[in-house]
Amino acid sequence: MSESADHYCLRSQLSWRLVALQALLLAMLIVCLISALCATGFLIVPRDEDHVISIVQSAIARDGQGNLVLRPTAELKQLRENTPDLWFQVRDRQGHSLSEGAVPPEFAGIGDALDQISQARLGWQMFEDDPRKPPARLKRVNSDAGPVQVLTATQGPTSSVKTALATTLAFLAVALPGLLLMACATFIATPMVVKRAFAGLDTAADQARRIDFRQRGSRLSADHLPLEVAPLVTAVNDALTRLDDGYSRHQRFVADAAHELRTPIAILNTRLESLPAGPEKTRLLEDSARLATLAEQLLDIQRFDQCRNPFGRVDLVAVARTVAADLAPLAIAGGYELSLDSAADHAETLGDRAALERALTNLVQNAIQHGGRRGTITIHVGSGATVDVTDEGDGIPQHERTRIFDPFYRLAPLDRGAGLGLNMVREIARLHGGHVSVLDGPKGGACFRLTLPPAPFAS
Repeated sequence: MSESADHYCLRSQLSWRLVALQALLLAMLIVCLISALCATGFLIVPRDEDHVISIVQSAIARDGQGNLVLRPTAELKQLRENTPDLWFQVRDRQGHSLSEGAVPPEFAGIGDALDQISQARLGWQMFEDDPRKPPARLKRVNSDAGPVQVLTATQGPTSSVKTALATTLAFLAVALPGLLLMACATFIATPMVVKRAFAGLDTAADQARRIDFRQRGSRLSADHLPLEVAPLVTAVNDALTRLDDGYSRHQRFVADAAHELRTPIAILNTRLESLPAGPEKTRLLEDSARLATLAEQLLDIQRFDQCRNPFGRVDLVAVARTVAADLAPLAIAGGYELSLDSAADHAETLGDRAALERALTNLVQNAIQHGGRRGTITIHVGSGATVDVTDEGDGIPQHERTRIFDPFYRLAPLDRGAGLGLNMVREIARLHGGHVSVLDGPKGGACFRLTLPPAPFAS
C-alpha cells in the first residue's frame, strides 16, 4: 500500500474546501440579492431606447407639404414586428409632429416645453408612482427631415442581451473581488491556523522519532494538542508504559537467571575438578566453561545496557594489549598465533574501559572459536579509533553478515557457542556511538572492525 494513497495534506484540503464553500455561499448571496431586487422592482437595468431612436431617425422624411412622415424601412418594419408596445413621438421646431403607438398622456404634451433641450431622461417619482414604469428618453437628432426631437420609452430588441450582460458584469464586479479576497485570506490564514493548532502534534511526532528502545521512560508530550488527537497520544504513552514494564520484567528475569546460574556452575566446576584426568573430564570442563561464559554474557548485556557512568578517555592500544595478554594462552592452545600491531602509539576514544575490553575480548574469542584452528589471529588498532580482529578461517558469507549480530543466532545450528558474544559487541559499540562491521580478511578469513568516535584533542 503506497503512502501517497493513504496520506493527504490536511492544510491543503481545508483551504480548498473553505474556498469552495465561500464561493458557493457568495454565489447564493448574489442570486438572492438580485432576485429580491427584481421582485421588488428596485433593480435598474440598462435600457436601449437609443436603438429605437436610431431606427426612427433613419425613417423620418417630409412629404410634399413639409409634414413629417415615416418611410417604410426594413429596420422600422422589423421593429414594429418585434415590439408590440412600441411608441414614440417626433416633433420639429416648426410645430410638425407625428407619433406611433400609445403615447402616455404624461409625455404627450411636453415636447414644446423642451425645445431647447438636446437630450434628457424623464423618470417617475419612485415612492409615489409605480417604480416599474420605464422612464422616457428624449433626444434631438439630425435626420433627412432636418433636426427633430424624438421621445420614446420603448427598449430595442437588444435590450435583453445587454441586460444579461450588465447583470453578469454586476455579479462579477461584486462577487469576484470578494471571492479573490476571501481565497487569499483562506490560503494564508488556514495554513497558519492549522500549523498553530498542530504545533503540539509536531512536537509529539519529533519526540516519537527520537525514542530509543534502550532508554526507558520515554513519553510523548500531550501539551497543546487538539482534543481529537489527544486520545491517540495518550494511547501511545500507555503503550510505551506497558512496553517499559515488560522490558523491565524481562531484564530482571534475565539478570536473576544469570545470577542464579553462577552458583550451581561454580559448584559444578569444583566437582568436575575433583574427577580423574581424562577426555571426559576435559569435555565436561569445556561445557561448564561455556555455561559460565553464557551467564557472564547475560550479566554483561544487562550491566552495559544500564550503564550510565560518565565516559572517560580510553586508550584502545592499551585495551588491545590487555586483551591480547589475557587471551594469548587460549589462542595458542587452540592452534593459533596471536599478533598485535597498531598504527600509532595511542588511539583514544571516550567510553567505558571495562565495556570496551569485554567487546574486544568477545571478538578475539569469536575468532578463536571460528578461525579454523589455523593461522594467525591479528589485532590491529588504527589511528582513527578503529580496532580490527582478523582470522584466517573460512570467513563469513555475505548474506549472513548482518544476522550474526542478532542474539542467539549461530551460523551452524550445532555450533557450541551461545550466540550472544557478537550481539553484546554491537550493543557496546552503539552505547559508545560507534558500530561494528564484517569485512573480508586479507587471507580469506573474516575481519571484524570495531569503529568508535575518536576522542577530542586534549586542550
